[in-house]
Amino acid sequence: MKLTDKISKKDANNMSPIVLAFIGDAVMTLFVRQKIAESYDFKSGRLNEMASKIVCAEAQSQLADNILPYLTEEEQEIFRRARNAKKPSHAKNATIAQYNKSTGIEAVIGFLYITGDDDRLNFILNFGSGDNEG
Repeated sequence: MKLTDKISKKDANNMSPIVLAFIGDAVMTLFVRQKIAESYDFKSGRLNEMASKIVCAEAQSQLADNILPYLTEEEQEIFRRARNAKKPSHAKNATIAQYNKSTGIEAVIGFLYITGDDDRLNFILNFGSGDNEG
């Protein structure tokens, strides 16, 4: 397997939404860390603090609230499946509702990443940052 290997939408839809969220969390974390590292000349501890404020259940829940009307039907279904799925852990610094919505948006990101839909993935990751028309 290579990092660039992608799978079919059918196979991705057969994956657990929690697994999709697991992948989406990693993708979003990498995206945010790279964007912050390219924008600021701070030590890694400070960069990590900045990233943690973006890649957290509260911020991801807000992203979900804002972007939900722009998601395709397929993405909304993935979001709902993940939001409603039984979670192996619980929210530490967020409400249950925020944690559930953050899991939903992470699953959408994970789905888009593993299926290679880079245009939609970039749209969601850049939503509200001024880098797209969101």
